[in-house]
Amino acid sequence: MHPTRPTVVLVHDGCSDATTWFGVIAELHRRGLTVLAVANPLRGLAHDAAYLASVVAGIDGPVVLAGHSYGGMVITEAGGAPNVVALVYVAAYLPDVGESYDVLASRFDPSPLIPRLRRSEFTVGGTDRATELTVPADCFRPLVAADLDAEVARVLAALQRPAAERVLTDVPTVAAWRTTPSWALVTGADQALPPSIQRFTAERAGAVVLELPDASHAVAVSRPSTVAEFIHDAARSASARPGRNAGEGYGT
Repeated sequence: MHPTRPTVVLVHDGCSDATTWFGVIAELHRRGLTVLAVANPLRGLAHDAAYLASVVAGIDGPVVLAGHSYGGMVITEAGGAPNVVALVYVAAYLPDVGESYDVLASRFDPSPLIPRLRRSEFTVGGTDRATELTVPADCFRPLVAADLDAEVARVLAALQRPAAERVLTDVPTVAAWRTTPSWALVTGADQALPPSIQRFTAERAGAVVLELPDASHAVAVSRPSTVAEFIHDAARSASARPGRNAGEGYGT
């Protein structure tokens, strides 16, 4: 492990914002870690990864990147920076070079959320048209946040930031998990990102895996202490410990 305590940089999902990390940040602060939750632009992988890379480049010392769902693709593309010592995937997927979300999804059980996403047209620069995605309010709790209180789920639905539709089809040019130690928290009751995709990509990468069988996609909000402890473990060690049982030492 690097002798300097790393900074944890948190990258949120599409149709979300940095406030979803609120409880995790508080827990990481209690563990003595410096934390930065970036505002993921959600404009497309190349744009979002370049933004994250610029943030990482401005941090003096080692960095642990943690990405939720699509945020996992962003840290995969930007995580090759020399000061990144660990990657943590939270209800996320670990794509390979040239592998979009849509390509991965075609090999596994379909997500019940994707066909229900609301698609809205918007104009960029007055001429270029694109499509943004959001989760309809009536789908948010059952498909994204089933283990949250109904009112909390309503608040999260109202806080959504639209994601450009291209986030589903963009492909990484780098697979940082091939050279950087990785951890993956799999949400076993996830209705937004199929657990089969999470498990397959985590195992392919040789990541340290913790599966929470009853956790929804909104695990950072529903189980902040567990998520924080998992990230803290990655911050303590830049490489997986051989022979460790998945989930050993984590609370619920």
